[in-house]
Amino acid sequence: MRNLLLAVFVLAYSSSAVAQNKHPFSFEDMMAFKRVEEPVPSPDGKWVLFAAVDVDLKANTKTPHVWVVPIAGGKEQEIISDQDADRPRWAPDGKRFAFVSTKESGSQIWIADFDGKTGTVIAKHRLTNFATEADGELWTPNGYGMLFVSNVYPECDGLPEQEEACNARKLEEAKNSKVSAQIFAHLFYRHWNAYKEGRRSHLFMTPLPIPFATPEPTALPADYLPKLFPRDLTPGDHDVPPFHLGGQDMYIFSPDGTEICYTSNHDEVEATSTNNDLFIVPVYFGANDSPAQVLAQTKNITADNRAADETPLYSPDGKYIAYRAQTRPGYESDRWRLMLYDRKTGEKKNLTENLDRWVGTFTWAPDSSRIYFVREEEGKSPVSRVPVPEGFFSTVVTIESGSPGRKRSVPLSTNGVGVLFRGFYDDLSVSRDGKNLFFTGMSLQHPNEIFEASVSDLQKVEEPHHVTGVNDSVLSQVSMSPLESFWFTGAHGDKVQGFLVKPPNFDPNKKYPVKFLIHGGPQGAWGDDWSYRWNPELFAANGYVVVMINFHGSTGYGQKFIDAINGDWGGAPFEDLMKGLDYAEQHYGFIDKDRECALGASYGGYMANWILGHTNRFKCIVTHDGTFNNESDWGTTEELWFNEWEFKGTPYTNRELYRKWSPHLFATNFKTPTLVVHGQLDYRLDVSEGFQLFTTLQRLGVPSKMLYFPDEGHWVLKPQNSQLWHKTVNDWVDQWVGK
Repeated sequence: MRNLLLAVFVLAYSSSAVAQNKHPFSFEDMMAFKRVEEPVPSPDGKWVLFAAVDVDLKANTKTPHVWVVPIAGGKEQEIISDQDADRPRWAPDGKRFAFVSTKESGSQIWIADFDGKTGTVIAKHRLTNFATEADGELWTPNGYGMLFVSNVYPECDGLPEQEEACNARKLEEAKNSKVSAQIFAHLFYRHWNAYKEGRRSHLFMTPLPIPFATPEPTALPADYLPKLFPRDLTPGDHDVPPFHLGGQDMYIFSPDGTEICYTSNHDEVEATSTNNDLFIVPVYFGANDSPAQVLAQTKNITADNRAADETPLYSPDGKYIAYRAQTRPGYESDRWRLMLYDRKTGEKKNLTENLDRWVGTFTWAPDSSRIYFVREEEGKSPVSRVPVPEGFFSTVVTIESGSPGRKRSVPLSTNGVGVLFRGFYDDLSVSRDGKNLFFTGMSLQHPNEIFEASVSDLQKVEEPHHVTGVNDSVLSQVSMSPLESFWFTGAHGDKVQGFLVKPPNFDPNKKYPVKFLIHGGPQGAWGDDWSYRWNPELFAANGYVVVMINFHGSTGYGQKFIDAINGDWGGAPFEDLMKGLDYAEQHYGFIDKDRECALGASYGGYMANWILGHTNRFKCIVTHDGTFNNESDWGTTEELWFNEWEFKGTPYTNRELYRKWSPHLFATNFKTPTLVVHGQLDYRLDVSEGFQLFTTLQRLGVPSKMLYFPDEGHWVLKPQNSQLWHKTVNDWVDQWVGK
């Protein structure tokens, strides 16, 4: 008994000592984390490749490097560290992998020879030397060629040698021109943070020189290797793939390598269209085929759907193409469904008909019997699976997370979808033998790492466990608080979820000021996930309670809840936010309701501006890249489909709704000290919105300051700019709320 008490005492003392050695999470800690990207298991099932981005705050750089970790267990190691290296992709035989690097001639595709016994890189070679650069590489399934993306001039479409020379010439002319003016003939002349400059992203395929091919290409069609010029598979004045903010590839090879399926939007006015479609084109067309002949062989397989279809993925047996789709044209926040296209019959099936949640990234099981996917669910992103296709209406597995490493029998469900792991996961991939599922995982208290779980037994599922721990050393030194969830009755009598984060070294007997964070989208959500831009742990670290509300319009609560915000931007969401904060004040006695500041970006910036004119309960406001004048925002944004859906038309056809929810018309009520933040390169919400707000605040005599970034877009991404952003924002809150 004495020994037991002694052990308990030692354990308690050790835990206390560890806690005392930790310090509150800081910006410098956040910059020290390696930003882990998606797992890529090797064909032989022995290794997982991944890229991880290193941030050098002093040099103001972000640099990706390639790492590898043994699947059987062991420590991860960096295998390309002497140059930047991103997006590793195994060759079909696993003896080498491709990656993207900017070491020479801008972004180009490189190939690394890999020693499968030691897990090391033997040699590296640059594959492409494309004037318009190259990225997004994929190996042909037989290892004889490489697919990649390049941003080219569509008027240069032609024979390969002529096309490459034409693009190089036009780039040089633009570089040497004394005139920087541009002439626009249609909308979408700029997007997100860059002007199009007359160029389009296209997919190219290049045969591999014999030393790189696996195996050596001796039995190929006679016209396959006439010259080592990349071939444009997607000629024309369209982007392939269209712009997207990361996530799954929007193009893929068929398993036999004879065709590719890709995503593109061919509508005449892209600025008002969400109509991405899926196209298929054969790969082995003749060496001298013209662009017109290539296009003649291209087929649109989703032309019947005028809404978005994207992220195609062939089944391993070649029978199907799975993809994500929406059904309402012009609405970027319609429910994402998991669809199945039968390549033989052309029939399409919705595999998630009974699932009222958004489908995210997905991957096939190697035997083509099921699809694993992630979905949004009440602040989490669990991994699910669905059988394909004959067993769609049979019962499937639904389980809850239990103890790590535990296998167990599970109950059955008839809802058509099985939930495997209830965490915040993404970037799925399966080992070639189908026994192991790999994915990235995060939480509010730790950034991305790679996880693995055994899925070989459909009735017994092993809980996921860490494959990598590249950030363990930094995490062991910092103190962070867990995410706490609460529910309350919001607008329309609906249940609404909120979250709370306490500061480190929390004392329940003290009163704490509040940072009230408002998410963007508006069809986004707070949850148990990590962020390098709006990080609740970092906001809480200097002595604040952080409160967040997933108001009407948030994802993860069903499509009806999402749609409730359409045409009601300042209505139900504002009511939810105020009621949610009321609930937190009433149920958490440590909240000091007289010291609260509201902060938001994008739609959160809009809502901060709306709050500015509708309540004086906050001691300060931080508004980042928010809409101030709905009418001028429509005239300066690029994705017009967004505004025209949310406000049900244009300012000329439905001006009343634009003005009803426009913060600028309530400026006479502005009294709260406000920090305005905006970037010059933000083309989603033009910088003029920030200037208008700051001008108005100054003329009204409201205490205000503006943080302006000439070199940032909708997000602040450069390390030192981010450092300035965090310091300016926190100083502003401290100034008006007090600590």
